[in-house]
Amino acid sequence: MLNLIISLLQKIFLLGHLQSGSFPKPLSEKEELILLERYEKYGDVEAKNKLIEHNLRLVAHIVKKYAGNQDEADDFLSIGTIGLIKGINTFTTDKKTRLSTYVAKCIHNEILMVLRAKKHLPSEVSLSESIGSDKEGNEVTLMDIIPSEDEEIEVSYEKKLKIKKLYESIKDCLDDREKKIVELRYGLIDGKAMPQRKIAKRLNISRSYVSRIEKKAVEKLKDALINLG
Repeated sequence: MLNLIISLLQKIFLLGHLQSGSFPKPLSEKEELILLERYEKYGDVEAKNKLIEHNLRLVAHIVKKYAGNQDEADDFLSIGTIGLIKGINTFTTDKKTRLSTYVAKCIHNEILMVLRAKKHLPSEVSLSESIGSDKEGNEVTLMDIIPSEDEEIEVSYEKKLKIKKLYESIKDCLDDREKKIVELRYGLIDGKAMPQRKIAKRLNISRSYVSRIEKKAVEKLKDALINLG
């Protein structure tokens, strides 16, 4: 369940950058190399997170080539970020290319894969579905690139505070329907994330309505977490 909660926190974080149009500036070649070495040699999660954050601008740039409207841009940003994380997970400093060149290809591939499969929404991507292979040829799934509980132990204090604030915000800021949809979408009750189409069937409403309610709920949570600091 911890992985699913973290995925919700990540979505709130990305939404904030998307709405403000303000992404962290790209790293210098020296800064990038230092972070890459920290992650490659020591598995430094903080270094990995900084590499992700400072390459979100690249994801947004690539998404513009595929998105026809703002809703598609939101969806493709999430999908492209999966490609970015996958690229950072598999990049090594001995590759004869810059990280940005390598992950750009991964971002394009991730979006194209979803388009080819006619799955235009991140809700249609299964956490256990294969998204490619790592440098050893092992299958990689979406669940693999979401930080594990072991990784989270290293930064548990900060994460516990964020998770505590998140639960408080869900309780205090969302109405009953918003709370229900967030709980089902991110498996906050039983640890099993549910696709929007299944939530729509359970609640007897359209999938597009579920999507709108979820988006509104995530926006409320984002504002609440910002205000809580």
